[in-house]
Amino acid sequence: MKIFAILCLVFSLSFTAHAAKIAKVDVQKVLLTVNEGKKVRATLKKQFDEKQKIIKSEEDKIRKMQKDLEKQSLIMKDKDRLKKQKEIQQKIVALQQQTMSFQKEIQKRENELKKPILEKVRGVIEGVSKSGGFDMVFEVSTSPIYVKEVTDITDKVVKEFNKK
Repeated sequence: MKIFAILCLVFSLSFTAHAAKIAKVDVQKVLLTVNEGKKVRATLKKQFDEKQKIIKSEEDKIRKMQKDLEKQSLIMKDKDRLKKQKEIQQKIVALQQQTMSFQKEIQKRENELKKPILEKVRGVIEGVSKSGGFDMVFEVSTSPIYVKEVTDITDKVVKEFNKK
């Protein structure tokens, strides 16, 4: 009797089951393609370029100090030469710290600017997924190894996002 019940259950499930409709979306591509994402990239690039100028200026000063030290090292006293080397080394360490600080600052700013866009993208993905009748949508970077048939909805998401 139990076997009969199990067979009936399996038989009934096979009639009601349907193939899952699966889609993928490349969120990174969406962020790079949508108009708001392009504005964020332009803003970040401008800020990055400003920081890069500061770093390059400091690097140039350090190189000049190193060249001056090389030229003068033969006529300098050991004490003075060591003092100058220590000063250069301190400037190098300070520059490295400043560079890391700039990187953290830019990363934080990027996260701040992208957060509202990502929230909006999620909503658009949900809307495109529902209107397309998809049972499951996954991000490309988390792609499963094998799926029989997958629809890429990235371009649809970009179009819908830019309409809003």
